[in-house]
Amino acid sequence: MRGQADLFLDYDAPPGPIETSPVGEIVIKAKPRSEIFKAPNYETAARMLEATGDYRVLRRLTPRPIVVSRTPHQGEKIAVILDTETTGLDHTRDEVIELGMIAFTYDEEGRIGDVIGTFNALREPSVPISPEITRLTGITPDMVAGQALDLEAVEKFIAPAELIIAHNARFDRPFCERLSKGFDVKAWACSHSEIAWSGFGFEGSKLGYLLTQCGWFHQGHRAVEDCHALLEVLASPLPLGAGLPFKHLLASARKSLMRIWAESSPFDMKDVLKARGYRWNDGTNGRPKSWWVEVDEEAGEAELTFLRREVYRREVEPYTQKVTAFERFRSAR
Repeated sequence: MRGQADLFLDYDAPPGPIETSPVGEIVIKAKPRSEIFKAPNYETAARMLEATGDYRVLRRLTPRPIVVSRTPHQGEKIAVILDTETTGLDHTRDEVIELGMIAFTYDEEGRIGDVIGTFNALREPSVPISPEITRLTGITPDMVAGQALDLEAVEKFIAPAELIIAHNARFDRPFCERLSKGFDVKAWACSHSEIAWSGFGFEGSKLGYLLTQCGWFHQGHRAVEDCHALLEVLASPLPLGAGLPFKHLLASARKSLMRIWAESSPFDMKDVLKARGYRWNDGTNGRPKSWWVEVDEEAGEAELTFLRREVYRREVEPYTQKVTAFERFRSAR
């Protein structure tokens, strides 16, 4: 009969004599197993789990390879995805401490081609990096010490781009325009606000959430890693055959909007305006102190009619502006 300890530790070892030991002392001798344990095929295991319907598996995002010296084919254009890390939220006071960009080709139908270049650089700011910013970005003062952005290289990188994309262009564009005038003349698109994510079944529009819903995870909050993540989100098919997010982003970017300023509107109509999507501008940024809204250009006349009938209740000509991708997300200061 085999010893109880041996029975559990070495089930396939040949029987042997039971070694005795003094009363009160237990000696367990583990023997090498006779079979070799092989590492599993993790991808096969992941697919088996997913096939049950009870599990969802996230895969680590692997950036696409860079196709060196690639020039656009006939009908292709170049876009740049951009992300910044900064010392704070105020572009008039805070500074960029990291700039990441990837350039890729695309066609008129919104199909994404190859990644043809990347750019990533740190920059030492003139103001201290707070512990909170380090916690959010992973960037420490030691990492940026002595670092500077090569603005000539930045301008050369974005020069061929037809479109600059950021996941929060209203934040990134003003910071980038302070760095280089090359960003001023570009068309911008915002993958956060210009894609109707909720209409496609997404419950959130933060980059990390969107990436998770597409089946990946990544090391977030570093600029170029976030750019690679956004590219894969834009290239992932939407549910119910709705196409690619990038195609919808292109369609939004190509639209002209009408910005309408409801200046001197009656105070008691503020709740009506707010409920309709108007936002308040306090006038400190050089723009009118009033409620305002942006609508598709073709809906502009209907919006003006609403203001005349429901808000002012008289014939007025509100101040309007045509806004294209070249003006959108630009700061007034």
